[in-house]
Amino acid sequence: MFLRMISRPLLAKVKETTGIVGLDVVPNAREVLIGLYNKTLKEIQAVPEDEGYRKAVESFTRHRLKVCQEEEDWEMIEKRLGCGQVEELIEEARDELTLIGKLIEWDPWGVPDDYECEVFENDAPIPKHVPQHRPGPLPEEFYKTLEALSKKDEPKVTSGDPKIKE
Repeated sequence: MFLRMISRPLLAKVKETTGIVGLDVVPNAREVLIGLYNKTLKEIQAVPEDEGYRKAVESFTRHRLKVCQEEEDWEMIEKRLGCGQVEELIEEARDELTLIGKLIEWDPWGVPDDYECEVFENDAPIPKHVPQHRPGPLPEEFYKTLEALSKKDEPKVTSGDPKIKE
C-alpha cells in the first residue's frame, strides 16, 4: 500500500507541452482546477438563484469538479470532460470567475419592475449609432426557382369537358 502511494505520482505521465502557443503546461492542473471550481461555486452564490446563468454555471462546474475529484490523472480528466486540455479548462475557469465578478458589479438582474425601455416603431428613424442588419438582395436564380415551383403547384386549366378514354 505504501509503495503504491509513493510510486503513483512517480509513474504518472508528465505532459511536456500543450501544443498551444502561449499556453504553458500546469503540472498540478488537477489541484488548480479543483480550487478554481470550488471558488466558482462560492462566488456564483451572489447571483440570484432563479437566474439561468447561475443554474448553468453551477451545473457544469459541479460536473467538472466531480470529475476532477474522481480522477487523479490529467489525461482521464481531459477524456471524461471532453472540453479540451486541462490547461484550457484552467483558462476557462479563470475567465468564468472574471465574468461572475463583472456580472455582480453590473447587476443585470437588478432592473426595477417599473422600468420601461425605449421602443422604436417601424416608421421611426433609427439612430445612426444603432447597428442594423439589412440582408443583401437575393440572387435572380432564387426568384426564377420560386416562380417555377409555384407554377408546378397550380392546377392546370383544361378545356371545359373532361374526356373519358374508352
